[in-house]
Amino acid sequence: MKKKMEDVKLNEGINEKEATDERYANEEEENKKDKLSSATASTSTIQERADMLFSNSEILAPMVRASTTPLRLLALSYGADLVYTEEIIDRSITTCDRIINNELPHQTIDYVRKKETFSPKVLKRMASQKQSLPVVLRIVPSIEKHRLIYQIGTGESNLALPAAHFVEKDVSGIDINMGCPKKFSVSGGMGSALLSDLPRACDIIKTLRRNISIPVSAKIRLLKDNSSTLDFVKGLIQAGANAVTIHSREVGDEATQPAKWDRLMEVVQLIKSSPEGSSVPIIINGDLYTRNDIINMKKKCKANGVMLARPALYNTSIFRKLPPHSVDYDDGEETKYGHNSPLLLSKTNVVRDYLHYSNAYQSHYKNVKYVICEMMNNRRTPSILVPNMPHNFKQTISQVCNCHSMDGLCKLWDVTASTHNASHFERNLITDPHRYDDNYFLDRDKFLKKRAAADNVVSTQMEQSNGESVNSKRNKLS
Repeated sequence: MKKKMEDVKLNEGINEKEATDERYANEEEENKKDKLSSATASTSTIQERADMLFSNSEILAPMVRASTTPLRLLALSYGADLVYTEEIIDRSITTCDRIINNELPHQTIDYVRKKETFSPKVLKRMASQKQSLPVVLRIVPSIEKHRLIYQIGTGESNLALPAAHFVEKDVSGIDINMGCPKKFSVSGGMGSALLSDLPRACDIIKTLRRNISIPVSAKIRLLKDNSSTLDFVKGLIQAGANAVTIHSREVGDEATQPAKWDRLMEVVQLIKSSPEGSSVPIIINGDLYTRNDIINMKKKCKANGVMLARPALYNTSIFRKLPPHSVDYDDGEETKYGHNSPLLLSKTNVVRDYLHYSNAYQSHYKNVKYVICEMMNNRRTPSILVPNMPHNFKQTISQVCNCHSMDGLCKLWDVTASTHNASHFERNLITDPHRYDDNYFLDRDKFLKKRAAADNVVSTQMEQSNGESVNSKRNKLS
């Protein structure tokens, strides 16, 4: 009996401490939101607003297929200061209708693919399967206001501007993806292709800065040497960039190899010591898997903020912070905030929290499966870190991939499925704009062979199309 009473008192003490910590975190968040609201409403410059957004910030990175509504809301609920959308191509967003959706728990702003962008055949198939038009971007203003950055995939200023104009009133900033090395981005002159074309990158920045009223930033990678990286960042800032994020890998570096922290520190210190770099926030990104990593790298680099991608997928509760009165802990306490930090929630609870948001905001089950599978593996984690990053799930990736509905996923993870507007859901099955293949997680070799075959078909079609175009021009000339 005495032992039970002691347990009750202990639990009460823990709950009281958690409530106090949460109250401090909420107060800090509300203070930041109030300042941002005041800055937006006042005559503050765009750079001042960027400073408010990015300074001392912890940010959820833009991740294709992952940084959709539920993961963004989950990260914010755990303490992220800013969240990025996944990269959305300029022409993808401008072929959408902006719709106010009042059918969900909180009003959302949905960017829905226009009907006329689909062929009659596809529309007929979608109607037969009772599928709605794809939602390319769903924003929850009551939660994401002043905390959402739209990342655009673009290679030309004349395409970037209409896309930025379209979303300008719904987000707090526009970020240009200048770091993605994927074939799709590079072949379209986007992503890391811009790293070798500073004039074109600067033209995009200048055009947006001249024509929109919110901060414009860029996310890049390390270039071949520190001097090249410094010159590129200075060029962006001179063009008007209000903030720059630097990923600590070069194009071609494998994600399974450690990030180049030493080079990142050298580059950021060079940037911050230059007249240009001292005037805008510099954000660091790459392999910051613990709160120790976040604090130490930020301090060593003298960076203004940190951005988390894979670490946030491994355990999104990495955004949970110490209360403000405990932030300046000494070196002895610092060891507590590594891979087994008491601030971290169990990964199973994180997945369940993610499922709650996915249910509430109508995420497609295929997208939810993809994100959960990413949370359950170390496939793109530096091999040296893998021993410190176990996955203690009773569920398996195979079991997740075998789920073919939100109900199935919720049942697997012991989560109560939402019944909000169930009849509406049944009439209009959600359509996701992405393609998914379970073999991406279950059979990597099979997936890569299938993708290579598809790439060959696309390349052949493009070559035939280009040949027809050339022949057509020749015929006209003759």
